[in-house]
Amino acid sequence: MGPARTLPYIMEYSTLSRILADRLNTSSQEVDSLCDCLGNVLGETGAELDSVAIPAFGSFEPKRRVERIAVNPASGKRMLYPPKVVMTFRASSLLKTKVRDSSGKGGER
Repeated sequence: MGPARTLPYIMEYSTLSRILADRLNTSSQEVDSLCDCLGNVLGETGAELDSVAIPAFGSFEPKRRVERIAVNPASGKRMLYPPKVVMTFRASSLLKTKVRDSSGKGGER
């Protein structure tokens, strides 16, 4: 077991890529290519305001953010933020259960 981690722990992409490559018995370059492709598909789908659902993982849904005016508290200057589309993630109930069940193990991996 490695050194104790403070919460919250954020896994770096290189670590995730290495773990996926080991579990899938493939190269890190192949995993990188798959992740790039997933990002491209999510971006294209979100731009068309369509959702992507991955069974046992979750769904990515585009949300429209309306134009808004915000005031900088330090300067009092008003700023206009244009409308935009953002992707949101909603975890599946199976993923939520897996996280909840594994969180009781004291953070062991």
